[in-house]
Amino acid sequence: MRDFLSKKVCDLKPSGIRKFFDIASEIKGCISLGVGEPDFDTPWHIREEGIYSLERGRTHYTSNAGLKDLRVEISNYLKRKNNLDYSYNDEILVTVGGSEAIDVALRAMIEDGDEVIITTPCYVSYEPCAIMAGAKVKTIPLKNENEFRLTKEELEKAITPKSKILLMNFPNNPTGAIMERKDLEEIAKVVIEHDLIVISDEIYSELTYTGNHVSIAEIDGMKERTILINGFSKSFAMTGWRLGFACGPKEIIKQMIKIHQFCIMCAPIASQYAAVEALKNGDSDVLEMRESYDERRRFLLHRLKEMGLPCFTPKGAFYVFPDIRKYGMSSEDFALRLLNEQKVVVVPGSAFGDSGEGFIRISYAYSIDDLKKALARVEAFIKTLK
Repeated sequence: MRDFLSKKVCDLKPSGIRKFFDIASEIKGCISLGVGEPDFDTPWHIREEGIYSLERGRTHYTSNAGLKDLRVEISNYLKRKNNLDYSYNDEILVTVGGSEAIDVALRAMIEDGDEVIITTPCYVSYEPCAIMAGAKVKTIPLKNENEFRLTKEELEKAITPKSKILLMNFPNNPTGAIMERKDLEEIAKVVIEHDLIVISDEIYSELTYTGNHVSIAEIDGMKERTILINGFSKSFAMTGWRLGFACGPKEIIKQMIKIHQFCIMCAPIASQYAAVEALKNGDSDVLEMRESYDERRRFLLHRLKEMGLPCFTPKGAFYVFPDIRKYGMSSEDFALRLLNEQKVVVVPGSAFGDSGEGFIRISYAYSIDDLKKALARVEAFIKTLK
């Protein structure tokens, strides 16, 4: 019998995050700081709307692009938050999480051999999605000394005649880095000059701690060159509802809807009704959660400084990315020893690309009590390394 498996898929590396969860699941008494998932329950008024939709018998397909009411609210939300005008009619697609939006955006635009430039460290699915879409991937390793921001010089150096898409994520997972308006303006000049398009994953847009989030789509000349990806998982603690959205030029969104139609049909209807409620009445919930995350962020940075573990100050998302290079071991070895010796789960930076080597990702989407217990164990572990 011949080999029926796709070499392209077989050659993909499994998620480096999942490996640690599998190991930790077999060790009793672990404290996990590895999951990028809010510890908050979805606010009750949002859950109630999902329940009410089921009680009303709203259990059928929606249009492929998503409920009109939800697309209208997404349009209103982006106007309110970023002063961006997207037509609910043909410039917005509701997806099954932000991950599906990234996947269908790449597949809608990539021809075999096109290059996708990805900033790293990055979310684990970006490179596999680009490869499965037929792209060649070129990575830009961002630097700790630049607070993991992308510079125009780094972007210019990476561009070739085959470059087509820049895929970036700010606020960033795993580093917590952000890009300010002045940074994005410099990047926009390069993108326009080299006729690129940007896929901008802004799933952590509500979780910024030093001012309002700026989307690259806000920069002059960039709305028509940007696929803006966002969703409800992080901002509204709705991970299990699996709901995201993409906004962009109607010509591209039309083709993304076609892929979404054939592969998914539509996002879950109860989740869509719940999301309408989130966008209409959830701003105060987001603020409350953001303030709690900020408290945890400041606590973690204080404790890391106390134990002599270098870490730049993240300004977004809910991760810190401390530097463990001085201990002379790989990030995977560090994480494995910490797990085995102190029963604390962190994610090795190498799981997010080669440029993450020498760092570990710690999520602060956990209670202060859990963070205190875990950091005490991390400190005890570090003392054994000196």
